[in-house]
Amino acid sequence: MIKSMTGFGRGKYENEGRTYTVEIKSVNHKYSDINIRLPRFLNSVEDNIRKRINAEISRGKIDVFINFENFSSRGTSIKINKELAKEYLTQLKSLAEETNIDFNVSVIDVSKLPEILKLEDEEDEELISSELMIAVDEAIKNFVKMRETEGTKLIEDIEKRIYLIEEKVKEITSFSSTLVEDYIAKLQERVNELLKPGTVDENRLMQEIVIFSDKSSIEEELTRLKSHISQFLNLIKQSSPIGKKIDFLIQEINREVNTIGSKANCLEITNRVIEIKTEVENIREQIQNIE
Repeated sequence: MIKSMTGFGRGKYENEGRTYTVEIKSVNHKYSDINIRLPRFLNSVEDNIRKRINAEISRGKIDVFINFENFSSRGTSIKINKELAKEYLTQLKSLAEETNIDFNVSVIDVSKLPEILKLEDEEDEELISSELMIAVDEAIKNFVKMRETEGTKLIEDIEKRIYLIEEKVKEITSFSSTLVEDYIAKLQERVNELLKPGTVDENRLMQEIVIFSDKSSIEEELTRLKSHISQFLNLIKQSSPIGKKIDFLIQEINREVNTIGSKANCLEITNRVIEIKTEVENIREQIQNIE
């Protein structure tokens, strides 16, 4: 199922006084960018959380917020890596002396440094990590569900606009079939107004008609445009991430429409081109939010 890149999901798990709350939200982004905020002593599970999210999404700027409240006896024993903390302080003090920066570091500051705090009991660490993942999985499930719901709404709107564009292209095709005939009639009428009957150079007249036909022909553009529309409609029925592909296709559709507008010397076609460009711009804005 096609997904939107915006979404929100929340998961919560409680057991024996331990409460895990996970919130995931995302916005548009060209690539996958996951930022996870969690208590320092839970850093060991960050990579696992990232992998689980990446298994479900391909694009989007994703923020994950994890909160842990512990009123049980499990997981309350924290070990401080004192040797590593001392080494941090030594290096920071040396840096301060070399750069003339005030050395003002609190114990809290040191505790936030990587690998300083860790659960004393590995069994407790494993328990808390496994319980946390229950809340993470629930949050991911709700997050993906919302992205799918939003994606469905986006596709429904885009599909309506594409069908409207397709209808306008059919109208342009019908007008384009009489462009040369209309030009010939107008040209002959104008020539007869300006020149005496029998003085028209038929060869020159035919040359002008051929030149006009060549310059104003939009058959190739219409053929490519219809092909792009067909590909677009097939693409939005797929379940894999399609955001980048349909972004490319809408650019190609816009390119062909612009060419048609510049070549077709017909008010009816110009009016349809304007209507199509309006819908293309609306679609372009919508697909920026598709994964």
